[in-house]
Amino acid sequence: MTTRDADEPSGLERALPLLRIVLPLAICVLVLGAWEYVVVARGIPPYILPAPSLIARTLVADWPTLYPSLLVTLRLTFLALAAAVVGGVGLAILFAQSRLIELSLFPYAVMLQVTPVISIAPLIIIYVDNTTAALLICAWIVAFFPILANTTLGLNSADHNLINLFQLYGASRWQILWNLRLPAAMPYFLGGLRIAGGLSLIGAVVAEFAAGAGGTATGLAFRILEAGYRLQIPRMFAALILISAAGILIFLLFTAISHLALRHWHESALKREQ
Repeated sequence: MTTRDADEPSGLERALPLLRIVLPLAICVLVLGAWEYVVVARGIPPYILPAPSLIARTLVADWPTLYPSLLVTLRLTFLALAAAVVGGVGLAILFAQSRLIELSLFPYAVMLQVTPVISIAPLIIIYVDNTTAALLICAWIVAFFPILANTTLGLNSADHNLINLFQLYGASRWQILWNLRLPAAMPYFLGGLRIAGGLSLIGAVVAEFAAGAGGTATGLAFRILEAGYRLQIPRMFAALILISAAGILIFLLFTAISHLALRHWHESALKREQ
């Protein structure tokens, strides 16, 4: 085998980009086909388990109702994520500047993370007069910790030999932060952002469930509750599909952003010669 032949990618490696799309789609088609067959063959009524074809028709028929609710949920999701980024990155920078502050405040961030938001959402909705603000707080609690924890880890992972070199040349604390610590933390932050994107959607839906019971929300979670009360099970599935699709798109969006930000300099995104 020549050196050129050894360096050339195999057929499987060339097909990997296509396989990443084809294989999941094939499994999805098989699952949906089996689902449709079981429902039709056994005559399962739609109020117990609707067929995928009925869910698709319901999604199209109810789109004028579901789409505005989707926008409400996405607006809450991205507002919570933006607040989590600002608060998490800001607090992580503060932690990086003072070990005492980190030791004092980090346990409370852990407490927020381990407390189920569904258990405190009713209290937040009671004590916060503005319903939108209450929902935003609930979603922010869920998305905040991954940003804080990952960014703190990244800031503390900067090469200490380089830090000593910066100090040797008289760099200030903020110069070290801007030119060394923040670039070192970027991959960690972007990893936390991908996690927090999905969690902010989960937090928004959970918060809407807590508030939707009182008829004070119009997001997709409220549409699921409303459909459940009326036994409109196909609409419940249609709303659930929209939530899942939104979560997948959010993850893909932040994955693409991470790749674009890191592809020219970080090992995790560089293309390697085979």
